[in-house]
Amino acid sequence: MGQAFLDNSLWRNVYCFLAGDSSSCASRDYSAGLLPAGMEWLAFAIAAIIIIGLFVNGVLGGVIVLIWGERRLFGRFQSRTGPNRWGPWGTLTSVADAAKTMFKEDVVPADADKILFNLAPILIAAPALLVFSVIPFGIGTYVADLNVGVLFIMAITSLTTLSVLTAAWSSANRIAILSALRSVALLISYEIPMALAVVGVIMLAGSMSLGDIIVAQGIPFILVQPLGFFVFFMAAMAEMARAPFDLTEAESELAAGYLNDYASMKFGLFFLAEFMAEISTSAIITTLFLSGWRGFEPIPSHFWFGAKLIAVLFVIIWFRMTLPRLRIDQVLKFAWKGLFELTMINIIVTAILIAIWPEPTVRHLWYMAAVNWPVAILSIWLVTKLLGTPAYDRTQPDSNAPEYPVGSEEIPASSAYVVETSAQEGGD
Repeated sequence: MGQAFLDNSLWRNVYCFLAGDSSSCASRDYSAGLLPAGMEWLAFAIAAIIIIGLFVNGVLGGVIVLIWGERRLFGRFQSRTGPNRWGPWGTLTSVADAAKTMFKEDVVPADADKILFNLAPILIAAPALLVFSVIPFGIGTYVADLNVGVLFIMAITSLTTLSVLTAAWSSANRIAILSALRSVALLISYEIPMALAVVGVIMLAGSMSLGDIIVAQGIPFILVQPLGFFVFFMAAMAEMARAPFDLTEAESELAAGYLNDYASMKFGLFFLAEFMAEISTSAIITTLFLSGWRGFEPIPSHFWFGAKLIAVLFVIIWFRMTLPRLRIDQVLKFAWKGLFELTMINIIVTAILIAIWPEPTVRHLWYMAAVNWPVAILSIWLVTKLLGTPAYDRTQPDSNAPEYPVGSEEIPASSAYVVETSAQEGGD
């Protein structure tokens, strides 16, 4: 096994438990393993299956917990109880929903393209899982540490556009196709500022490896790159189609959107991918801007990463419950006339600061933070002014229009309709 795998505590412990008498494991003070000498290839294959299964099942278990936690938070935000019937405090509600989805009838439209219709749920769920392969959850706890980890994440997440379009086109549903076209316009618009938002992080760290980015954060980059964090967070919310950017599932106009014709576990995979994307986005933000697993001793690094991830998830849910849905023109205008310009400002300012301090120390990072925060606040304020609703002319009342009183006033005599009765009728 290579040195890179041995530096990974997950790979090293599993592999050397199976092939402890190999030369690479013996140099790390491991004794004889379960498999005989010469079976290192089998030990590597078994270790890969175990680690992949561990990550996949961990993510799926996290989705179940997230669905329950999000519903409980929804209940608190909306002044209601939330799930509380199945299991203690409703903890088994997500399990019941999963079982219900599995046993629903799988309906396929008669005019659908069967191959693409069945392939689309896999296309949207697989990238959401692949993102976790390069995220370090603790010291030496990751599947692979790519030297282009940031580029890998951006490339993998862009496959969502293809899967959405495939799902809608294969179902031969006009409403689904309209939803997919709207979704593709949104995804393409926000992929650009999202990618540009991390350029400042890459410039500061000098690497696209997620492990190197965490090590480079003497202080969390959210303090050094507030403008980059703001743009990345907004773009990530749009990429996940979360409120206020949930235009692909505008119920009043598009029903269930591009997955309108999906049922049973095909629909469940789309639902699963949405929540996996929420967890992966929180993990990426934690890694790029919140110094990942770094914390204070003796608390384990995995605890720090998990605590930061949960905090980001809470902010995402809070953000969703606070803001109303935007119109499609507002969403696209915000991307092209707001976030894109903010990323340009962030890149230019960061480049100037790095030219002044080519190899920034922790003290230099604090200097950069002192410069970037006023720049971020001023830039966001200017963008809000440029994108704000234009002032309307104050309307003047028409002097010839009838007067209508409010509840506290009496009806003026000029507006009252009086029925005149004759004296004869009054006598009768």
